[in-house]
Amino acid sequence: MPPGKGGTLIIGLGNQYRRDDAVGLVVARNLREAAPEHVRVLEESGEGTALMDSWQGADTVILIDALDSGAKPGTLRRLDAHGQPIPTGFFHYSTHAFGVAEAIELARVLGQLPPRLIVYGIEGKTFEAGLGLSPEVEKAAQEVVERVLGDLCCHPHPPGVSALI
Repeated sequence: MPPGKGGTLIIGLGNQYRRDDAVGLVVARNLREAAPEHVRVLEESGEGTALMDSWQGADTVILIDALDSGAKPGTLRRLDAHGQPIPTGFFHYSTHAFGVAEAIELARVLGQLPPRLIVYGIEGKTFEAGLGLSPEVEKAAQEVVERVLGDLCCHPHPPGVSALI
């Protein structure tokens, strides 16, 4: 899918040098191999304006990022951006002051949300400098790959539904 030509876009977010913060990147790399050809897969740092630029023109956008909501490491959350605001406190491990939640809410105000925007958050365990995911997050990453592939094929969750997985 050429940029700005509709279609589906998957964006994995994170920093590969901050342990579980890399989970969105890991999921994106796995999906790049498994997703249908017409699906574009990008890796981004999570900087808000870059995200808004990336999803311009896409019909469906699926974002994957690490989160910190206080839940058990490896807990999954699936949020439909059209169904509810994205809690800013979940994604505070970004090094950007203007990150995922802020980009989504600004795009909402400006009328620039993609027609379908799903956010998968994976509860992290450790965000210090280093490489490699914690075992709980690694397991959850594989589950998210399967769930995103399901979303691409079947859209199992109706629009507006938020689910704690």
